[in-house]
Amino acid sequence: MFAIVKNVSLVLRVALGMLAAMLVASCASGGAKPAGRAAVGAAPLNPAPLNPAPLNPEPLNPAPLNILLLYADDWRFDTLGCAGNPVVQTPRLDALARDGVRFTHNSVTTSICGVSRATMLTGQWMSRHGNRAFDMFRTPWSETFPAQLRAHGYWVGHVGKWHNGKFPATEYDSPASALANGTHWITQPDGTRIHVTQKNERDAIDFLRARPADKPFCLTVAFFATHAEDGNKQQYLPQPESMSLYRDVTVPVPATATDAAFRALPPFLANARNEGRNRWTWRFDTPERYQEYMKNYYRLATEVDATCGRVLDELRTQGVLDRTLVIFTTDNGYFHGEHGLADKWYPYEESIRVPLIVWDPRMPAARRGTTDDALTLNVDLAPTILAAASVAAPAGMQGRDIAPLYLASDPPAWRREFLYEHAMLTSRDFIPASEAVVTREWKYISWPDWGVEQLFDLAHDPREEHDVAADPANAQRVADMRADLARFKSQAK
Repeated sequence: MFAIVKNVSLVLRVALGMLAAMLVASCASGGAKPAGRAAVGAAPLNPAPLNPAPLNPEPLNPAPLNILLLYADDWRFDTLGCAGNPVVQTPRLDALARDGVRFTHNSVTTSICGVSRATMLTGQWMSRHGNRAFDMFRTPWSETFPAQLRAHGYWVGHVGKWHNGKFPATEYDSPASALANGTHWITQPDGTRIHVTQKNERDAIDFLRARPADKPFCLTVAFFATHAEDGNKQQYLPQPESMSLYRDVTVPVPATATDAAFRALPPFLANARNEGRNRWTWRFDTPERYQEYMKNYYRLATEVDATCGRVLDELRTQGVLDRTLVIFTTDNGYFHGEHGLADKWYPYEESIRVPLIVWDPRMPAARRGTTDDALTLNVDLAPTILAAASVAAPAGMQGRDIAPLYLASDPPAWRREFLYEHAMLTSRDFIPASEAVVTREWKYISWPDWGVEQLFDLAHDPREEHDVAADPANAQRVADMRADLARFKSQAK
């Protein structure tokens, strides 16, 4: 049951979450947590399945589903307990995966906040929607999934981060809010301060309680966390009640968080002018800072997890959870010091791979608690959401509905490769443009501002430590993937 008890500390909720989580089997990839895992937790976790009696996956007269999109920031694919992370505690999201499907090879087509969010809304690659950084996209608003749903009778809301030019408040139903201040603590009109994740939660609950009962709804909860507060030396500022979390834990340092790995990058990345390296100096340049900042980062993640749980509890209390498609994903991945870098932007695995958990009341019982390694993308979100609402996707959308991957008894053939693209920002020294063709086994990267190519054998080198583009044995593969890149770029426009 949902409840907000203002005078109960987050530490108490964390303790209750730990006890409840012990009753719940770990989620799909999971099994038991690794030995020595820190005993920390999040908000209370109801051990009951989200949907103990799954609906018929193929009803004769399917009603449009409600939609809840939980959309976090700067959060890569393995920042989940159920994905094997040895430190972070995400019991509510783990439970969501336990009762749904977790897509293990989900990626973004551009790893930066604004562009990725434009792709989420439009179902289009950057080359088509036209937002190359943080401006409003060129695609007509009427062709976005919120506009399509609203035109078909949905009550539509967006709370939290926007990052696509001016927020189009009139295109959403009340209460609609977008936060663009880039800080973890917000001063409210009455002078009190509230943490941005608490604000996201309040706005989401307000929307759900104010919505008309006779309309289906779609709510996007766009968290600012776990994004850093770039202008603040501390970078990650969790709620005070969270500071006991992870206190006695040592966060493992990635194997590629070394000076040797940094020097192995192309020279235009392996220097102090590169913004990925610059932000590394803000966060990870000493062992002590690495531990302090990663723990605060994980505290922000656990706070988001708790809020996701309370929003789900509200849906359960209202009796509509079993008619709601729930999606958790994020806008881009994040370097935790790998390759001597911080933040995102570049086409390496830590930057482009993001979590995707889908809980769907139509899902057959046999598919619940499973993982799927299909190459799903953020460009697939919009058509998936529209299909759940029985709304045809506009012709300009480039993604695919992923629901048949878990609903169909015979899943459809799926993409085996995809295009990654990122525009140059500020200068080629600061954040150079990058392009890539990614398959499950190989990744070809082009740095057009510098005329440099890279090739990685992901099957045998998943950490991308050895660029094999110059190996004569790979000459034909490089040529073929270079041609694929040109073809994909043409198709993406």
